[in-house]
Amino acid sequence: MLIAVDIGNTDIVLGFLEGTKIIASYRMTTLLSHTSDEYGLMLSEFLQMSNYADSDVDDVIISSVVPNVMHSFRAAIIKFFGVDPIVVGPGIKTGINIRLDDPRSLGADCLCDCVGAFGLYGGPLLVLDFGTATTYNYVDAKGTITAGLITVGIRSGAAALSNKTAQLPEVEITRPKSVFATDTKTAMQAGLFYNFLGGVERTIVQFQREVGESFKVVATGGFGRIIEGETDSIDVYDPNLIFKGMRMIYDKNISR
Repeated sequence: MLIAVDIGNTDIVLGFLEGTKIIASYRMTTLLSHTSDEYGLMLSEFLQMSNYADSDVDDVIISSVVPNVMHSFRAAIIKFFGVDPIVVGPGIKTGINIRLDDPRSLGADCLCDCVGAFGLYGGPLLVLDFGTATTYNYVDAKGTITAGLITVGIRSGAAALSNKTAQLPEVEITRPKSVFATDTKTAMQAGLFYNFLGGVERTIVQFQREVGESFKVVATGGFGRIIEGETDSIDVYDPNLIFKGMRMIYDKNISR
């Protein structure tokens, strides 16, 4: 059994994979203060919840955009499961080319998303990841990442509103019932939702204008669930895309 770990700025998401099948997934908050023992115990508890034991873990692959968490998390994997995890980063085989000014600047999560999307759906395609930040990466027909765009995520936008304004509260990120809001909370929810949705659709249109050819739009990330049924601009929403990409990367690199 392979554990795929996506360490993001807000959450750490785990996927338990048997072959290409995702048996279970779990989410925990990313905290720099957690020790390796704490991470190891949480992993063991998630395994038990899925009727696995620590000894069932054959290998681990990690994608991380939070370097300060890596030492504790990697140490937990080694201590609790006896394996040195594969880490997605420079030098790893992916089957994807990166034609950016600085290829190392591409987040490991975006790279895994693109590998999964291209492997499953072919190219050309635009890969969207709705997380703490919202990212767009264009993959051409040959499997080369040729452009990327990064903007604020919907949760980050909501946090900015409540943190920078004295009278606006924190609100749940949700699909509003109507744009006709009658109180502060629903006004914020509707504003965040429709502004975010409109921005996504307009950005996709701009990619279409500049690319000059049709492409598939594949989306992933937790906040994609909020809008994927509200727009015709997204062809596929795959919440487990990163795990599928990590499985493909693992298979290209495994020699142990």
